[in-house]
Amino acid sequence: MTEEEKKLRGFAGIVAKQVEPLNEMEKFKQKFKDTEVKVLLNAKDGKWAALLIIDKGKIYVEGIKNNPKEGIKKKNAGWDGLLQTTTASFLELLGGDNVSTGKVVRKILTGKIKIRGIKHILVLLQLFDL
Repeated sequence: MTEEEKKLRGFAGIVAKQVEPLNEMEKFKQKFKDTEVKVLLNAKDGKWAALLIIDKGKIYVEGIKNNPKEGIKKKNAGWDGLLQTTTASFLELLGGDNVSTGKVVRKILTGKIKIRGIKHILVLLQLFDL
């Protein structure tokens, strides 16, 4: 087990397993070759948040403890966009098969999903299209 894998616990580890295979895809490298963005995915019922970093055609995840709350604030974590909800909702989104835009919008409007920096969050939609 590498040092990087030891660091990624809980939710951050799950996210890393989902997105790191994109580093092998030529289509991903080309599409995101000029992109630099950090998106914090915070499962508010878990102990770890995942900072998803896209840096010029490479994607990786860092784990951040989400207690105390100051650790995940924008000035401390340095994120451009924030997506926050429960672990179950994240897993539903990551599964992606039966998730419609209407369901996601409904969850945002009812406060079940919290978003900050919407234009940076939209990068996630591009990832799911690959």
